[in-house]
Amino acid sequence: MDKLQAEDARYLKRKVKGGSLDVHPTEKALVVQYEVEATILGEMGDPMVGERKECQKIIRLKSLNANTDIASLARKVVEECRLIHPTKLPEVEQLLFYLQNRKKPNEKSDKQQISPRDLSAYAGMELDEEANINNIEDYVELLYEDIPEKIRGATLILHLARNPDNLEELMQNETALGALARVLREDWKQSVDLATTIIYVFFCFSSFSQFHGLVTHYKIGALCMNIIEHELKRYDLWQDELQKKTKACEEDPENQNLKKEHEKAFKKYQGLLIKQEQLLRVALFLLLNLAEDTRTELKMRNKNIVHMLVKTLDREDEELLVLVVSFLKKLSIFLENKNDMAETYAVEKLARLIPSDHEELQSTNLRLLLNLSFDTGLRNQMVQAGLIPKLSALLADEGQRQLSMCILYHISVDDRFKSMFAYTDCIPQLMKMMFDCGENRMDAELISFCINLAANKRNAQVICEGNGLKMLMKRALKLKDILLMKMIRNLSQHDGATKSLFIDYVGDLAAQISEEEAEGFVIECLGTLANLTIPDLDWELVLKEYNLVPYLKDRLKPGSAEDDLILEVVIMIGTVSMDDSCAAMLAKSGIIPALIDLLNAQQEDDEFVCQIVYVFYQMVFHQATRDVIIKDTQAPAYLIDLMHDKNAEIRKVCDNTLDIIAEYDEEWGKKIQSEKFRWHNSQWLEMVENRQMDEGGEPFLYGDDGEPFMGNGDILERPDLFYSADGIIPADGTISPEFYTDYQNGDMSQTTGYITSGQDQFVQAAPNPGVRPATAYGFRPDEQFFYSYHGAASR
Repeated sequence: MDKLQAEDARYLKRKVKGGSLDVHPTEKALVVQYEVEATILGEMGDPMVGERKECQKIIRLKSLNANTDIASLARKVVEECRLIHPTKLPEVEQLLFYLQNRKKPNEKSDKQQISPRDLSAYAGMELDEEANINNIEDYVELLYEDIPEKIRGATLILHLARNPDNLEELMQNETALGALARVLREDWKQSVDLATTIIYVFFCFSSFSQFHGLVTHYKIGALCMNIIEHELKRYDLWQDELQKKTKACEEDPENQNLKKEHEKAFKKYQGLLIKQEQLLRVALFLLLNLAEDTRTELKMRNKNIVHMLVKTLDREDEELLVLVVSFLKKLSIFLENKNDMAETYAVEKLARLIPSDHEELQSTNLRLLLNLSFDTGLRNQMVQAGLIPKLSALLADEGQRQLSMCILYHISVDDRFKSMFAYTDCIPQLMKMMFDCGENRMDAELISFCINLAANKRNAQVICEGNGLKMLMKRALKLKDILLMKMIRNLSQHDGATKSLFIDYVGDLAAQISEEEAEGFVIECLGTLANLTIPDLDWELVLKEYNLVPYLKDRLKPGSAEDDLILEVVIMIGTVSMDDSCAAMLAKSGIIPALIDLLNAQQEDDEFVCQIVYVFYQMVFHQATRDVIIKDTQAPAYLIDLMHDKNAEIRKVCDNTLDIIAEYDEEWGKKIQSEKFRWHNSQWLEMVENRQMDEGGEPFLYGDDGEPFMGNGDILERPDLFYSADGIIPADGTISPEFYTDYQNGDMSQTTGYITSGQDQFVQAAPNPGVRPATAYGFRPDEQFFYSYHGAASR
């Protein structure tokens, strides 16, 4: 049947049907949609086989500009394009008018797509004839002539290469590409225009990954590196020469000849600079394309590409700077390149470019700085370069806000730099952004940044100004926002006016402490309350009104909740124990045995041990709880065991607590004194007890009859052997209550500590009850630069 139809087919009928008109999304061009219908007719004229195909034609309007006569151009388009019916002339005019007035489309996004059209035409690219792929052999012949002909031949080939459709055919022409590579290698120093044009040809190939092998084959990348290095040296020489002429002019301002020479040299310098920057731009663009392969990028790094790029940052040409910063951004993700940027002080030069009117340059620069801000040393350079106020100002720009905030967040991680934010417009901007969120969830970067800033006392004062704290507290309690409450908790740790502002919110915070609330939110509320070491605060009333004692006691049971929550409960107990009546209430409720059980369970966790010992320290200040701890519990025995703990903070709090116990209980005082003596003199005691005297021994330890001076008695029963501190400490080793009282009141002006028996050393006196011990990580919650009580890093 198919054979029969093939024999019967006699005619082919083709019909073109016009369709819609539209503008090209990025170019100055019209897009004509049309339909082609092909029908095979039989001998009798009847259709046998038919097929339809939708097509489009792009009419590029290169001459269209602001001064173009739209009506004339529209008539010309309709006349020359038979696909557009004459009745569509008004529509064509309308589309042309739109193209004429359309803002340059997303130039930013166009430039991000690396294509041959990214690099604009430059002086010397214009031709008086149209390049034709069929004449390629003639163009290659020109490459064997003098420099002007070589430039002309290379320019004609470049016009062909700028059309991606010609690249496949050009790739097959090894003669042409070989000749271009040879001319570039031999003559690039003789003509900047020639070098620029030939590199541009290879750049067109480099814009497509499948042609990278071809560019590498002719070693164009290595040649470009040499050319860039040479041009940067030439630039330095031009700068030196121009500086000499400028200096000569300044020294003799009346000399007209010098003035004319300077003007002439400056004009020449400007002309050379324009051409050089065109060459640098196309060469760097080619290298950026080739750096798609990390192996090639490594070769560039070994040839000091980072140093070259950083040196180029001194230029003023914005298009070149966009390219250089983009290249550095790509390189910055590797450690070695980042270190090179640190060595060359790239941050200092990048800071010069902020702020910038060129949106793409500023955006790319911020992305590069964000990559670099992960490094501590480079963050330090950013601060020294004055980036904190510059980036703070950019927070007002919605387009650059996110990037600026991320960089500032990284800087705020370092405690050294937190205070600098108080003297910029940063905090008011952040507060406005937080309140603009309404009831929506805040960005993680925004709230994390605020948490870090709140850890600084001066920042906290700025945040709480006016109704700042009130608004934050209202939002946190309404939305149960854990991160916002973490920020409020950081604010609450600062002594002075800031902490006093929290008195109005103690009830609101205490009301959140219940089993119904989310555990994370309760942790932050407890932490905030625990920070409020305010003398005027009636903790007894708070505990009773909100029935907190049962909750606190239940949470002390090991395993009753997450460790973070249990730890916050212990810290909270330590804070409220400063109040005499609160301490008595807690002691009656049986919290002290619960704390001892928790101490046994968590004895390996320094943070828990330190905070539990601190609770004991607070309680021994009050008569009611002191008697319970000393007589009804084994807490002093635990404290003696911990007196020699490897953690310095635990040892310190234990010593202070035991000193107070020794003051009020004679029996425990002797045990404590004995243990201290044993510890401080352990080596000497070991020698006395274990070393046997031989014939050539040391007779000074023995009497005339060979008996030891101590006889057979216990050395600890010889108080006359204890060291004395000139009457401050009696020979029996005890410390009088008056001594401790005087010392606490600051009446002993001569010493900053007391000398303990055992050896001549000073022991720090017990701190005030309101001073919480440093944590296992060496921070205090009320220190200026503390972030989170658990010693957590900035989030």
